[in-house]
Amino acid sequence: MTITRYGSGAAGAGKQPLPFARAVEADGWLYVSGQVAMENGELVGGGIVVQSRRAIENMIAILHEAGYGVDDVVRIGVWLDDPRDFWSFNGVYVEYFGDNPPARAAVQARMMVDCKIEIDCIAFRADRKVAAR
Repeated sequence: MTITRYGSGAAGAGKQPLPFARAVEADGWLYVSGQVAMENGELVGGGIVVQSRRAIENMIAILHEAGYGVDDVVRIGVWLDDPRDFWSFNGVYVEYFGDNPPARAAVQARMMVDCKIEIDCIAFRADRKVAAR
């Protein structure tokens, strides 16, 4: 089985190198690391709607970089800093995943600094699966 890592060594807040891959692909499965509302190494300002949109778009950009799309996503994990943001987050989420929603878990978790959301996903493409020998 071949393992491909995408974006190892990328920069996070303050341009500090991150000690993990943005995504890892193995046997047709793509595991995208948690994404927050970062743009150019800085957390974007604004409320849950702005941060949700940026975090989801960051995640989708990684999917596309690896050759996957939103229709390939089978599971999403969401961490919200404030549970009162749940319905506002859902309003943004449905814009991206409303037609073919994947399985999802959403929980409350204390976030770093002013971060309001983190989102990760698992995607699968059968045509990327390595044939057994």
